[in-house]
Amino acid sequence: MTEAGENAAVAATRRVRVVLVDDHRMFRTGVQAEIGETDRTGVEVVGEAADVDQAVTVITATRPEVVLLDVHLPGGGGVEVLRRCAPLMAAAENPVRFLALSVSDAAEDVIGVIRGGARGYVTKTITGTDLVDSVFRVQDGDAVFSPRLAGFVLDAFASTDAPPVDEDLDRLTQREREVLRLIARGYAYKEIAKQLFISVKTVESHVSAVLRKLQLSNRHELTRWATARRLV
Repeated sequence: MTEAGENAAVAATRRVRVVLVDDHRMFRTGVQAEIGETDRTGVEVVGEAADVDQAVTVITATRPEVVLLDVHLPGGGGVEVLRRCAPLMAAAENPVRFLALSVSDAAEDVIGVIRGGARGYVTKTITGTDLVDSVFRVQDGDAVFSPRLAGFVLDAFASTDAPPVDEDLDRLTQREREVLRLIARGYAYKEIAKQLFISVKTVESHVSAVLRKLQLSNRHELTRWATARRLV
């Protein structure tokens, strides 16, 4: 039997409860359809959340074995979820383990969530079979990374020096970074306001601040800037 076949056979005899945290409903639906069939994969999605507050509430209530966590979320991002769920991760019995699942492969995102306590980081290009395998490995306490992302972590933790700082990005507040990423993803101001639970006027103010701090003229330049740094 091949290694993939052996992994599938093992998964069929095991069960793992998962909470899925992502601000895109269609993506959550797709993951649910791909891995959320207990009889087929051994993975049961017991809860979903679209922002930080929802995530903390659902994770605390369900106490899953593994959380699939997006990095960019309204309310402070995946790092904030990890910070608020630190007691659950540190539990002596049945700790909750986190696996980042994100479209971003930016070094700062990878390093940030690993420092926050996540057990691994995979990108959304992963196949359903590999994602199921990653979930079980994280449940067992293994560290799991998509190819090349592990290098970011090794480089960061092999040195006592702080990771390189993007001075331009460092000028922005956490909320300004959230608005920046959503603008770069093509969201309209009204959509951003709904995602972040703020007013359209506040979104406009944040965009103006971002453009001023980065010395950019419009949202098209902002999108190119963010894409070049793989922040989208």
